Amino acid sequence: AVAVAVPGPGIVAMVARGLGSGFRSTLPFTIGIALGDLVYLTAAVLGLAFIAKTFGLAFMAIKYAGAAYLLYLAYKFWTSGVGIDNVSAQRAETPFTGFLSGLMITLGNPKVMVFYLALLPAIVDLSTVTFANYLVLVALTALILFAILLPYLALATRTRALLQTPSAIKRMSRVASCFLGGAAVAIAVRV
Repeated sequence: AVAVAVPGPGIVAMVARGLGSGFRSTLPFTIGIALGDLVYLTAAVLGLAFIAKTFGLAFMAIKYAGAAYLLYLAYKFWTSGVGIDNVSAQRAETPFTGFLSGLMITLGNPKVMVFYLALLPAIVDLSTVTFANYLVLVALTALILFAILLPYLALATRTRALLQTPSAIKRMSRVASCFLGGAAVAIAVRV
């Protein structure tokens, strides 16, 4: 829970999207973030840490693709000229693209990689995890993720609702753009 609560690139990107796009259109992004964590949990439980290290180049590609997508979103937020009438223009094209971007950001996030592939095996004896234990770990991980991510998202979208004037929306879009750009840089430069 502590590892999830400390804001990293995924939470920053989610908050920025929530500020710009609202709760409903950012929810698939949030689900993608959670699924990325569950992918790493599954990899750790199945002993795939070796494979992840072996195919580090693929994870690096996912990382940079996620960073590039965040930069693209930052550019769109900055240049969109948002007004009250076209706030929806900042939403992801489809829920699937939002989901996919959340998943890519998590799969490319070194903080998540280190936790699941290095720290988790030191905390939990993964060699003794049964299928029933795995299901409990998945349920607990999902519960913790959503218990922490959804309040972040709700606060961001609540803040968005409070800022309804055109100048406030423009400032909010610029701030969201800066957060997205910062998250992209953080993802790109982390080892």
